[in-house]
Amino acid sequence: MSDSAYQFPHRRYNPLSRQWVLVSPHRTQRPWQGEVNPSSGFSEVHYDPQCYLCPGNERAGGHLNPRYENVFIFDNDYAALLPDSPVPQVEGAPKLLRAEQERGRCRVLCFHPDHSLTVALMDEADIRRVVDSWVAQYTELAANPAIRYVQIFENRGAMMGASNPHPHCQIWATEHVPDEPAIETESQKAYQAEHGSCLLCDYLKTETKEQTRVVCENDEFLVVVPWWAVWPFETLMLAKKHVGSMAEFTDAQRAGLANILKQTTTRYDNLFETSFPYTMGFHQTPCDGETHAEWHFHAHYYPPLLRSATVRKFMVGFEMLGMPQRDITAESAAERLRAVSAVHFTKK
Repeated sequence: MSDSAYQFPHRRYNPLSRQWVLVSPHRTQRPWQGEVNPSSGFSEVHYDPQCYLCPGNERAGGHLNPRYENVFIFDNDYAALLPDSPVPQVEGAPKLLRAEQERGRCRVLCFHPDHSLTVALMDEADIRRVVDSWVAQYTELAANPAIRYVQIFENRGAMMGASNPHPHCQIWATEHVPDEPAIETESQKAYQAEHGSCLLCDYLKTETKEQTRVVCENDEFLVVVPWWAVWPFETLMLAKKHVGSMAEFTDAQRAGLANILKQTTTRYDNLFETSFPYTMGFHQTPCDGETHAEWHFHAHYYPPLLRSATVRKFMVGFEMLGMPQRDITAESAAERLRAVSAVHFTKK
């Protein structure tokens, strides 16, 4: 269906999170007198002596980085999870004051020694090295019987809370399956039980047929602005073949992931000709010892920019108290991302 069919307020259902989002396309015309942020520029500094992630530098925790030449991984000096956290002493506490032990590991993975790079500016061969490292980290951590989920994510840009601009991501391995993937697990299980098929395989077929929300693709992955998107230019990256985790990837899928990551981030940067901020994370099979035939590998991109490189979306008011709301339709957002060049604007 065309975007014109959705020009009045309506709500859309997200079968993964089992939540609704309110879509109000007419609100794009409202004047903006709110906060305007500085544009995210690109660094021209290839090595920063003050950066605690650059090669050879001392980190904030006192450890010295090696003079690494590609990917560098270390345990987070200020980890949110520890492998030996004790059981909380809650005996005698009121029943509503519930706490549980949560052990785990937190790691930092530096993509490249060059401080100035982002994924959009990296060579595809360098991104492939990152992909191979993700696969190795997921496989290693998932094999630990104390770990039930491995969350790989990247916060890009100060607007999304990144504490350091050096190209890197984080890997948190947790004793319990966190809320978001736990909900997705139940949703995919329920869909498979009811329909006898995979939720995201069926959704992939729908988007491939309709095309109106497709942003880009290659032989292994499809990127869409999902029907239920909350953030203005949110995207969902789907493996074209049914696979649960990156540990199952073929060589072609690893190469395809590197390619689609570069395609997606380049289009983001080209949209407002800025270093586009976002939070990105992979959702994949829990490592809880159970069989998860329902799981389909995918990634979420949640970028905050709304109207320009300096105006962002705020999740406040009705969105915090009622339900998420967006102003532009998923179809129009996809059309804008699809229309920009796949060549980074700084390279033209």
